[in-house]
Amino acid sequence: MPMMEMRGITKRFPGVLANDNVDFDVQAGEVHTLLGENGAGKSTLMKILYGLYQADEGEILLNGDPTVIDSPTTAISHNIGMIHQHFMLVETLTVAENVALGLPSSRGALTDLDVVSDHIVELGSQYGLELDPAALVWQLAVGQKQRVEIIKALYREARLLILDEPTAVLTPQEVDQLFETLRQLTTDGRGLIFISHKLHEVLALSNRITVLRQGRVTGQATPAEATRESLAEMMVGREVKLAPDKPAVQVAEPALEIRDLEVYGDRGIVAVEHFDLEVRAGEILGIAGVSGNGQRELAESIAGLREVTKGSISIAGTDVTNHRPIEIRDVGLAYVPEGRLKDGSIADFTVSENILLVDHRDDRFLNRGLFDFGAIREHCQGLVDDFAVKTPTLETPVRSLSGGNIQKLILARELEGTPTVLLASQPTRGVDIGAAEYIHERLVAQRERGTAILVISEDLDEVFGLSDRIAVMYEGRVMGIVDPATATREEVGLMMAGVSPD
Repeated sequence: MPMMEMRGITKRFPGVLANDNVDFDVQAGEVHTLLGENGAGKSTLMKILYGLYQADEGEILLNGDPTVIDSPTTAISHNIGMIHQHFMLVETLTVAENVALGLPSSRGALTDLDVVSDHIVELGSQYGLELDPAALVWQLAVGQKQRVEIIKALYREARLLILDEPTAVLTPQEVDQLFETLRQLTTDGRGLIFISHKLHEVLALSNRITVLRQGRVTGQATPAEATRESLAEMMVGREVKLAPDKPAVQVAEPALEIRDLEVYGDRGIVAVEHFDLEVRAGEILGIAGVSGNGQRELAESIAGLREVTKGSISIAGTDVTNHRPIEIRDVGLAYVPEGRLKDGSIADFTVSENILLVDHRDDRFLNRGLFDFGAIREHCQGLVDDFAVKTPTLETPVRSLSGGNIQKLILARELEGTPTVLLASQPTRGVDIGAAEYIHERLVAQRERGTAILVISEDLDEVFGLSDRIAVMYEGRVMGIVDPATATREEVGLMMAGVSPD
C-alpha cells in the first residue's frame, strides 16, 4: 500500500487546466521524481498535497485513508514536509531559532533552545547534516542553509518529504552529499518526492519517474529503462537535442577584454575583484558558478548598468568602462539580462514596442522624423517569424507570453544586426526544454557569424553543452579556465566551491 496516493486530481484556474485527472503515489522507502517542463503542473500538484491549494476533483489517501489536507499546518500534522527551492529561513536568527519557529516550547512560556539544539545535533549526526545550532543563518553557505531546511522538516517528524528543485544552487559536490542524505532518509522508510528538471540528477537519484505534460501524466519510467533523451521526449512530446551541435569555427582576436575589474554589490561589499577575462570573436565562453558569486554584478558592469570602481572593460578595442548603456550598445554589445521581465522587456508594452526599444532611433523606422509604422510592422513580423516567437499578434502585451517566448523575443531584438559581443545571462532559466533547445541553437549560429559570446549560467549542463571554454567564478574572481572537452564536472565543481585547480 502506498504511503501517499493522489487519485484523479484535477485543478482549474481561469483559462487554465493545471492538473487533469492526475494519479500519483509514493511508496515508503522510495524517491519518486515528478518531472515536467515549466507549466506542466508539477508545482500545482505538490501545492495541493501540501494544502496550499484545494483540488477541484480527486482525492488524497494517506496509508490508504482518504484525507482532506486544507492547509500546510494540516499537511505537517500528517507528517508531510516540503523543502522549497527558495529557502524559507530568517537570516538574522540562529539555526536553532529557525528550527524552533512556530513550534510550542516544552517549557511553556520559556524557550527551550537547548533542547532544540541537542535534537538538531542528533539529527545532523544521524543523517550527515552536521550544523552548529548557534550559527546565524546569514553566515552559512548555501548548502548549509539547505541542511537547515531539511532539519526543520525532520524535526517536525516528516515521513513524506517534497523537495522542489533542491539542487538549483548547489555545487556538484554538494549535490552528491545531498543525495547521500536523501538515500539515507529512504532507508529509514521515508518517502521522497523529487522535483527537478536536471535529467542526469533524476536518473541518478530516482526509484521511479512520473512525467507531466500540460497537466496530464504522459509517462512513467524507472532509471533502468530511461535515458535523458527518452525523458526529454516524454516531457516535450517530440525528440529533443539536449546539447547543440557546434561546428568548428575560426576563432579570431579578443572582442571583449576585462582587466583587473572591481565592482561593488548592492550592499556596499566588493562583488567582483581582480577579475580578468578575454572572449574571442567566434567563441562561446561560459561562466560557471553558484548563484551569488558576483555573476549579476559582472554582467551589469559590462552592460553599463553598474559602476566599475577599478579596472577596465573593452569591446573591439574601445574602452567602454563606465560608459552609458546606449554608448556601449553602439560599440557592439548585445545584452540578454537574467531578469527578462524586470530588465529585458517592459511587460505592459506590446511585442512590437519591445522589439523596437533599442532601435527606435534607426533611420529604417523613421519617415521625416516620424515613425514609419509600415516599416516597423514588417521588421517586427520578420523577427517574430525568424525566431519562432509564439504570439497572437504584434500588439499583444509581452506579459501575456510564456517565459520561453519572451526570451526568444529578447534574443531576436538583441541579435538583429550581428553584434560584436553578446552577453547572455541565464539565457534559459525558467524556460521549457523546447525553447532552451532553440535558444542554444541560435547562440551557436551567432557564434558561427563571428560574435564573441559570454554566457553566464548556473546550469552546468548548459555551460558544458554550449561553451568552447569555461571560466569558473567564485567570490567575484576567476578560479580558472578549462576546456569542456577535457574537464570533468567534479573538477569544475571544486572550483565553484573555491578550491584552486592544481
